[in-house]
Amino acid sequence: MTYHVYSGDRKVTMQEVALNGAKLAAGLVSLGVGDGDSFATVTRNDIAMLETKLAGNMIGAYAVPVNWHATAEEAGYILTDAGAKAVVVHADLLAGIASEIPDGIPVLVCATPPEIAEAYAVAPENCAVPDGMTDYESWRDGFEPWTGTPPLERGSMIYTSGTTGNPKGVRREPTSPERQARIGELAMRSFGIGPGGVCAMTGPMYHSAPGAYASLAMVLGNDIHLLPRFEPEELLQAIDEHKISHMHVVPTMFVRMLRLPDAIKAKYDLSSLAHVIHGAAPCPPDAKKQMIEWWGDVIFEYYGSTEAGIVSTASSADAIAKPGTVGRPLDGTLVRIYDDDGKVLGTGESGEIYMTMNDLSDFTYHNKDDKRAEIEREGMVTNGDVGYMDEDGYLFLNDRKRDMIISGGVNIYPAEIEAALQAMPGVQDCAVFGIPHDEFGESVAAAIEPQPGETLSVAAVREYLGQHISAYKIPREVTFHAAMPREDTGKIFKRKLRQPYWERAGRQI
Repeated sequence: MTYHVYSGDRKVTMQEVALNGAKLAAGLVSLGVGDGDSFATVTRNDIAMLETKLAGNMIGAYAVPVNWHATAEEAGYILTDAGAKAVVVHADLLAGIASEIPDGIPVLVCATPPEIAEAYAVAPENCAVPDGMTDYESWRDGFEPWTGTPPLERGSMIYTSGTTGNPKGVRREPTSPERQARIGELAMRSFGIGPGGVCAMTGPMYHSAPGAYASLAMVLGNDIHLLPRFEPEELLQAIDEHKISHMHVVPTMFVRMLRLPDAIKAKYDLSSLAHVIHGAAPCPPDAKKQMIEWWGDVIFEYYGSTEAGIVSTASSADAIAKPGTVGRPLDGTLVRIYDDDGKVLGTGESGEIYMTMNDLSDFTYHNKDDKRAEIEREGMVTNGDVGYMDEDGYLFLNDRKRDMIISGGVNIYPAEIEAALQAMPGVQDCAVFGIPHDEFGESVAAAIEPQPGETLSVAAVREYLGQHISAYKIPREVTFHAAMPREDTGKIFKRKLRQPYWERAGRQI
């Protein structure tokens, strides 16, 4: 059977995608990209991004997907830190990062396709490959498909935000074919994907989970529909029109679809759905219950991290029987709860969650081995979540990652924003934290202590931050304080700043 990738009016067979991936692999080798090297992509969800995944696997190189929302400064840091030997970029995104692309890196420019241009209101003149730049497709097609002996796969190197402010690249060891097969089997069970499905890609593939989901769907043999962006009714329409069977989503999408008028929700046939998996952030139990009542028992949840992989899953039945659970640990995974002294805790006792997916190749943070050691205990790693296991072996989260804000399924680390704020003239000190948001779960808030005699405005703060960090990280709420609440050590007492917002929302922190 022939499977296809669909994007707007474009329809490409998987064989064509694989062929183009092999041509790209040959081209990358000609640029000096080899086993263990890196190359980057700065694109939206496009067929070209699938080609880069295949090409990297063929030659044992790390594909480094860069969040296209990144500022030039942020993108430049990742390109430099990763040692990228080439970068593939959409035409309309090039101008935003061009100033920080390291000298000497070959730049391959993809024309921005019509469906993406329409979704993001990109002017036609910004969609074409600029004069004098290398056209990705023409350049790729100038090579015969690569036919070398494939080295061990390395996969993508995903950059995650960190508590130091700079993102860290999760760099895995090469994976043997035997281990890759076991990982594939576990991923199939976790994501619920098998051959012959019809998958919709609703989230950006520069994130680890959507990227892994797309790769698995492609390798197993599925039709894949690339959606340029998420819009509630448009997704329902796509499910109906294309008979979508499988999707990866985030809870914010559930919330936004539930807010649609009943007439709109009833308009579309969703009976093709077989397995809808979500992760990235906790889903409000009420929203989960409503989605199950609407879509049926096709909704599943997973828990894990870029570093540890997927370690637990929960079915619709689990969600109804045990509201708030993130499921039971999977076979081949290990989850333990520790107290602050390193003692393993028992049933019902809350502590920090450490986990590992046994067959997943070990990793380090690229150029930051010390950061890898900081999160490890007895071979397992933590993302700072606090939770417990109940008497039936179900995992629950009862506290959020230390300081981290999860807004619409996206991880935002306050330290990065605080570092930018502290460099702003007139700022004495600051604290950034998450506050409740009806749609996104959390939004970003900043409390600022101006320097004596200085007057700052919300507009000035946002304008300054817009020059240094991505737009989605800019605080929605900005307040100014003559003096911050502080602990005895002098550290800002963030809990006291956060508490009023959560109390007004009727929630505890």
